[in-house]
Amino acid sequence: MATLKASKRKKLRKSSFGLPGQRKYPMPDRKHAAAAKARATQQYRRGKLSKSGRDKVHAKANRVLKNGRK
Repeated sequence: MATLKASKRKKLRKSSFGLPGQRKYPMPDRKHAAAAKARATQQYRRGKLSKSGRDKVHAKANRVLKNGRK
């Protein structure tokens, strides 16, 4: 996965995150969207993320993957 430096992450809009209120699961591109889906599933299985949180991350990631952001 491509790295995302802290300075770039801070500059991302809230809409670029799977959970914008918490600024978690950044998705500036397709690689990060795919990784966010995997991480959200992992956290859900560990009991650290709710089903609705996981579903929000998956929905956002699917939109990014469908739209084909590079």
